Amino acid sequence: MKFVVITLCMFTMAFFFDPWTPLVFWVSVLLLQILFSQIDWKKWLLFMLPFFIMAFGYFWTTLVFAKETTGPIIWSFGFVHVTEIQLDHALSLSLRVLAFSSLSLLFALTTNPVTFILSLMQQLKLSPKIAYGILVGFQFLPVIKDEFIQIQQAQRLRGVVQKKNAIQRLFATRLVLIPLLAGAVRKAERSAFAMEARGFTGERRSSYFHVISVGKVDALLIVLFLFVLVFSCTNTFWLG
Repeated sequence: MKFVVITLCMFTMAFFFDPWTPLVFWVSVLLLQILFSQIDWKKWLLFMLPFFIMAFGYFWTTLVFAKETTGPIIWSFGFVHVTEIQLDHALSLSLRVLAFSSLSLLFALTTNPVTFILSLMQQLKLSPKIAYGILVGFQFLPVIKDEFIQIQQAQRLRGVVQKKNAIQRLFATRLVLIPLLAGAVRKAERSAFAMEARGFTGERRSSYFHVISVGKVDALLIVLFLFVLVFSCTNTFWLG
């Protein structure tokens, strides 16, 4: 339900080009996170930092290189003349980046991946082949990370010289990636054999050990997000 309502909010916000709608929506999403979630705000700021830089880039480049230069000039610096239309477009693009990124982080930081995949299987009838493939791949990520470090350490013990140039280090990563890829392929084959040996056919199930149900909390979440969406899209009426 959270995935559906967040996707609906993103598609709806894509049709609004004024700066106030994404601003109100972004502030409302932050309030929802503060009031109803228990996320690590240090991690949130770390993940949001690239999006802040991207939003500033959109803002600056739209002001400087915008095609629409008609209208009253509100600020000038050298050869750069900023009109009201340019400022509205720049603010709209940058605030949309912040609104979409905050929604994505809200979903990522408050969602258990395993529970989400099980819910997709039960509520949206996702194919078990795709679902279990995603789960297996997700479980492999920390293993691949550990193997990457182990291969690097083994190569250093065998006398592989660490390159100082950034370009040389980039080309030297193939010495790590090739054995890492070979090990990943072997693990994928063993996982496939193990699933077949345990009777996994990929057919849809009628019953589940861990049942994901839709309850009152999901309904409340939908109501809150729809209220925020409607309030943001009608901000000119509410805020004048």
